[in-house]
Amino acid sequence: MFASPAYAQAAGAAAPGGAAIFMQMAPLVLIFVVFYFLLIRPQQKRMKEHRATIESVKKGDTVVTGGGLIGRVTRVDETEVEVEVATGVKVRVVKSTLTDIRPAGGTKPAND
Repeated sequence: MFASPAYAQAAGAAAPGGAAIFMQMAPLVLIFVVFYFLLIRPQQKRMKEHRATIESVKKGDTVVTGGGLIGRVTRVDETEVEVEVATGVKVRVVKSTLTDIRPAGGTKPAND
């Protein structure tokens, strides 16, 4: 007679089972899978390719640094590269700051 509506509604509720928990977690798992295949995996692939390219730099290659300097490699060490940016002007650059490597003799000048 004096039973509140809250007690009456709670009496018929079933305990959450395995299927209910799975249905709540499924969207989160799906979002993670989509992020992995669209964002994380391609970024890791690009990083691996860039690392391999930096490790393969050799004397005579034209390189572009993170600061925008373009020059020709004159000496390669384990962690550093010596780059000639102008005639007689050589700069030591850390390998990890290289952004682009153009092989020696790769392209012809536009005005030739």
